[in-house]
Amino acid sequence: MATFLYRCPADGDLELRWPVGTAPGQVRCPACAGHARRVYTPPLVSGGSRPAMAMIDRTERTRGEPEVVTGPPPRNRAQRRAALNPAWQRLPRP
Repeated sequence: MATFLYRCPADGDLELRWPVGTAPGQVRCPACAGHARRVYTPPLVSGGSRPAMAMIDRTERTRGEPEVVTGPPPRNRAQRRAALNPAWQRLPRP
């Protein structure tokens, strides 16, 4: 089953579920019994880059419970780099 979007001129958008390949181009609006035409929209697939999707996921996760900040960010570049990835602390220094 797939969800299809239909638009009624009087009542706005409505979503209906039909088996794939059987959705009609026009249906009766359940509110006013008028004609609602099918609206073609892009499929809901995740096509974003990994960093962008990770940022969106992190934002959604912290919506109700923000991450706790324990202190200000490091001042110098080496400390910032080490804070991003603790494994970088073991690298030799120039």
